[in-house]
Amino acid sequence: MLFGYFSLFATGFIAATLLPASSELLLLALQQQGYAVFGLWLAATSGNTLGSCVNWYLGKQLLRYQHKRWFPVSPAQLAKAELHFNRYGSWSLLLAWLPIVGDPLTLVAGTLRVRFGLFLLLVTLGKGARYGLLLFVALQLW
Repeated sequence: MLFGYFSLFATGFIAATLLPASSELLLLALQQQGYAVFGLWLAATSGNTLGSCVNWYLGKQLLRYQHKRWFPVSPAQLAKAELHFNRYGSWSLLLAWLPIVGDPLTLVAGTLRVRFGLFLLLVTLGKGARYGLLLFVALQLW
């Protein structure tokens, strides 16, 4: 049974990095198999949040290499990302769970040096609420 929680943690972690993965299906499958709801919520939220922390750290380190020839982001793209992030502010990190935009959002937060404590709080709240809502809906439907 412990393997299921660990698998969910690992899947949540991978899904929060820039690698393609989805933890929601595994979360719901394990819930259907009778795993404890709080354990599922904790494993998914902590794994997904930790993956976002990796993105934040990578973003923080990324700017060291912006003058290298192989750097994958142009100065214009970087400025555009900064403009969008600053328009919505740190509160946008509550939406770090969103597909497609959430992972780059956490990376940009690192490049802009958002305080880690604030980052961790907002990302955890957003991701925890998302997994909590998924589990709540699943419990109501099944």
